[in-house]
Amino acid sequence: MISLGNASLNAARRSRELASLTEVDVLVIGGGVTGAGVALDAAARGLSVALVEKTDLAFGTSRWSSKLVHGGLRYLVSGHVGIAYESAIERGILMKTTAPHLVHPIPQIAPWLPHASFAQAAMLRSAFLGGDILRTFARTSDDYLPHSRRVSSAELLRYAPTLRPDGLRGGFLTWDGQLYDDARLVVAIARTAAQYGARVLTRVAATEVTGRGAVLVDQLTGDRIDVDARVVINAAGIWADQVASGIKLRPSRGTHLVLPQSVFGGLSAILTVPVPGELRRVVMAIPAPDDRVYVGLTDEEAPGPVSDVPHATDAEIDFLLNTISAAVQQPVTRTDLLGTYAGLRPLLDTGHHKGEDQSADISRRHAVITSPDGVVTIVGGKLTTYRRMAQDALDTALEQSTLAVRRPCETHRIPLVGAADRVRLATVKAPARFVQRYGVEAPQVIAGPPELQDPIAPGLRTTYAELLFAVRHEGALTEDDVLDRRTRIGLSAAERELAAPAVREAFAAV
Repeated sequence: MISLGNASLNAARRSRELASLTEVDVLVIGGGVTGAGVALDAAARGLSVALVEKTDLAFGTSRWSSKLVHGGLRYLVSGHVGIAYESAIERGILMKTTAPHLVHPIPQIAPWLPHASFAQAAMLRSAFLGGDILRTFARTSDDYLPHSRRVSSAELLRYAPTLRPDGLRGGFLTWDGQLYDDARLVVAIARTAAQYGARVLTRVAATEVTGRGAVLVDQLTGDRIDVDARVVINAAGIWADQVASGIKLRPSRGTHLVLPQSVFGGLSAILTVPVPGELRRVVMAIPAPDDRVYVGLTDEEAPGPVSDVPHATDAEIDFLLNTISAAVQQPVTRTDLLGTYAGLRPLLDTGHHKGEDQSADISRRHAVITSPDGVVTIVGGKLTTYRRMAQDALDTALEQSTLAVRRPCETHRIPLVGAADRVRLATVKAPARFVQRYGVEAPQVIAGPPELQDPIAPGLRTTYAELLFAVRHEGALTEDDVLDRRTRIGLSAAERELAAPAVREAFAAV
C-alpha cells in the first residue's frame, strides 16, 4: 500500500512541485471532480501529469451537488435510458470499488400524496421499476441496493415522521447511493492522483492556453511559469469557455436549501415529492451528515456573467419551501433555514431553446470537444459519471497526440485513498464519523492527544483533528478551503463564525 505521505497534499509539496515544473505529458486545467478524474486516469497510465486549479479543489460545481450517487431516476422518467444505464454502472463502481467509505446505500421514498395525480404516481413507480432493471444489468446486487417495492403509509411515516398522514395513500420505496460529501470525493480523487505521481497544484491559474502548453500564474506569489505539454485537457467546468476557443455554454442553476434535521423529525430516507402540475419533476429532501437536510433541486437557466459563488434566488427558495411544505405536517419556512447553496451546470449550448431541449437533460450528456489549437475540452455530464467522462476525455486526447503510451484506463478498479470493502471498514478502530469521512485513514486522522477529537465549538461536530488533517494532508491552503470544502461548516453562516477561530489555530499550529 502506498504511504500516506505520497498522498499528502500541502503547501510544502505544492511549492516544491511548482518550482520544478517545466514539462509534462498531460496538463489538466480545472480541479473539479472531472479534472481530478482525468489526472488520476493519466497518472495511473504512467504519464507525467500536472493538474492546475486557479482556486481550490471542488471550488466550482463539484461541491454544489445533491451529494447523491444515483442511477439516473430523473433520466429514466424522461426516457433517457442510456444516461441512466451509464449512471447505474458508475454508481456500482463507486459503491463497491472506488469509494465504499464515502458512498453508502440510502432508502428513497415516494409517498402518494393527496395532491399527487395518478399519472405522477405511475410515472414514479415505473421509474423505480426501471431502476431495478438497470441495477440488474449493472450487476449491483440486492446486498448493496435492494429492489423497489410498494409500501404502506405506516412504513413511510417511519422513514419520514413529519410526512402529512391525512389522505396518504401509501407509496413506493427504492434504494440509491449517497455521498458523504461531494467535495470530499474530489479531494480523495486528487490525493489518489498524487499517489500515482500527479502534481496537484491549487491557486495556480492557466493563461495563454494552447494544445501544447500554457503559462501558469501562481496566485499566491504572482510568479509566471511556462509549461510545455503534449496533451492539454480543459476540465474547467463552468469556466471552460474562458480557457478554450470554440466552446459555447448555456449555464443552468441548481439550488438547494440547508435545513436542520429537527424540522423533519429525524428523516432517514430521501423524501421525493412531485411538483404539482408537472409530470416529470420532483423535489427531494435528503438527509445529510451533521444533522442537516438538503432540499432541492431547481433547474433554472442562468444567463449572464458566471459568478464564482452562485446564489439562490428568492423565487427558487420559495419554490422549494412551498413544494416540500405541501408534503409535511408543519410548513417549512425561511426562519428554519441554516443556509442555501446553488451551483451552475456547464451545459453545452446546442442551439435549442429550453422548451425544445430541456436543460435538465442536456446537463447530463457529456461532450468532448477538440479546439483548432488542440485543446481537448470536457463539459456536461454529472458527478456520478465523472470517471467515465475523464476516461473519454483522456482517450480522445491521447488518440490525437504523439504520445506512444496507449495503456487502457484502469480507474474502474483503483480504490481511492481511504477506500476498503465494507467488511474491512467495519473493523477500523475509530469512531464511525471518522470512518465515514476518511475510511481506513481514520486512525491516522485521530492519532495524537484525545482532546483533538473534541468538537471545535459548541453545537459543532467537526473536530480539531479534522482541521489539522485538512491542512497537513488534504491541500487546504486557506481558511475558506477548510470551512467551505474540506468540511462543509461554511454552509451555515452562524456555524462558520463559530468555527473560524479554531481554523486559524490549526493553520498556526501547522
